[in-house]
Amino acid sequence: SGHTITSRLQLCWLCFLLQILTIILFAVFVRYSPERSSGICSQELNCSWRDQDLGFQPPRFRGVHLQALLGFGLLVAFLGRYGPGGVTSSILVVAFGIQWAVLIQGFSYSFQNGKIVVGAQSMVSADFCTAAVLISTGAVLGRVNPIQMLLLTLLGVTLFTLNEYILLSLMGVSDSGGSLTVHTFGAYFGLMVSRILHQPHMDKRQEEEDREHHPDVFAVVGTIYLWIFWPSFTSATTARDTAEPWAVLNTYFSMAASTLATFVLFPVLHEEGTLQMVQIQDATLASAAMMGMAGEMLVTPFGALTAGFLAGLIPPLGFRFLTPILCSRLKIQDTCGVHNTHGLPGVLGALLGTLLATLATADAYSGRLELVFPLVAQGSRTATDQGLCQLCALPVTLLLSTLGGCLTG
Repeated sequence: SGHTITSRLQLCWLCFLLQILTIILFAVFVRYSPERSSGICSQELNCSWRDQDLGFQPPRFRGVHLQALLGFGLLVAFLGRYGPGGVTSSILVVAFGIQWAVLIQGFSYSFQNGKIVVGAQSMVSADFCTAAVLISTGAVLGRVNPIQMLLLTLLGVTLFTLNEYILLSLMGVSDSGGSLTVHTFGAYFGLMVSRILHQPHMDKRQEEEDREHHPDVFAVVGTIYLWIFWPSFTSATTARDTAEPWAVLNTYFSMAASTLATFVLFPVLHEEGTLQMVQIQDATLASAAMMGMAGEMLVTPFGALTAGFLAGLIPPLGFRFLTPILCSRLKIQDTCGVHNTHGLPGVLGALLGTLLATLATADAYSGRLELVFPLVAQGSRTATDQGLCQLCALPVTLLLSTLGGCLTG
């Protein structure tokens, strides 16, 4: 009991120190962005929402925020050994992650005259960042204590921002829904942490018990949230209002197809035959990870269905064949199967995005080209170059996430 009291006190101290640190940093650096002058709008009668910066529309931000907190929070929680206990650590990660992400991303992107300028869009970016860290925690859930969770968040947010900055700012990669930045990074970062924390004495029976009893309620709620909010999550960072319907529609089509794919494979691969809600949830996640990068590109409806169908085949096959190999050969215990639901689909999504970027023409995209591929539209690089950049972003992300995961572990 002395040990638990010490660890409880350590957690108190760590939370206290981190919170005081962020408060001081916020006090020194963070300011709200100056409000838009509303005078122009009141004179022009036909001025609508459309002409203003859409990052400041509350519904879009709300969708992303709910998605991060409820979608991911419940998702990560349901496979935890403790049912609701997993939710507390998820919410701890979200609460600290958002504050830290606003700071780190602020220093990277919106640092002006020695101050970080914060608006609704910076909150959306912070939510994306927190989502990536929540995916990472899914690989180590049940084997790390809250103190380790906080340290994982601290390092994960920092590395995520570094990766995102290299990809989006330096390489000019288009990844609005985060196939690479959120899903692939989060999954492989978590898997490497899991590898370093490997405990050979972890009881096999215990693992099997974990798989048997899912509190299915979490899976149900998580899945429904994904269906409601994921499309707005993928389209939250797309450039303008005009680009949004594509991202939303492509995501919906791919989710629908991936759900059917699960029903195709599951009865063949598993004896029990009845489909658990968890499997449908995995399919939904996989399709969303797959559509992250390509969502705002010209996927066409049949392309979105095809991509979603392929994504939906990954989790059943992965859980059946890949997870045992990861566990036995590579000693990676992947508690929530993030490799099957985020890692592999994210990698495939990046390849799909590469293909579509290479095929992008001004005719097909018309006015949208400058929103999706600004550098191609300006003529500073060809579509092939853009495709190459999208492709090079994959090894960069894998390298950063695996090295960062080793360090964090």
